[in-house]
Amino acid sequence: MNVIDQAGILAISTRMQRLGDQIRKDGLLIYKASGIDFEPKWFPVIYTLHQKSTMSVVEIAAEIGYSHPSTISLLKELEKKKLIRSKRDKTDERKRLLLLTEKGEALIEQMKPVWKIMTEALTSLTNTTNNLMKAVEEVEKNMEQQSFYQRAQSIKDK
Repeated sequence: MNVIDQAGILAISTRMQRLGDQIRKDGLLIYKASGIDFEPKWFPVIYTLHQKSTMSVVEIAAEIGYSHPSTISLLKELEKKKLIRSKRDKTDERKRLLLLTEKGEALIEQMKPVWKIMTEALTSLTNTTNNLMKAVEEVEKNMEQQSFYQRAQSIKDK
């Protein structure tokens, strides 16, 4: 057991990041083994546009829960790869709407069977006694009610 593991709950952010990094790294290996040129970090944008079709930058950022600059960075990568494209909003010329290209749509079709396998593998991995997905959902709900910062402040003020 290393120092971070020994730190327990104090290191939860580090441990969740470590877990996320490993899942992304393995996801990349799964895509590569399936002959798919795809970075797991692109998933939230690609999947969101697959589900919701055309969205503005602000809408995508809100939907995936990323900051505006992080979202812009991902969008630039995806545009460079020609997986998404933008068009001007007819009702507001200043607004940029994003959508999948034909290449992006074709990639989705190629990834669907892989996503099915990944879903099954991730389900078997996370379906533990304490079920990680349910626990994550519970923590997210708790944080919506009162953030980590707010909780720490109320403990400090006692």
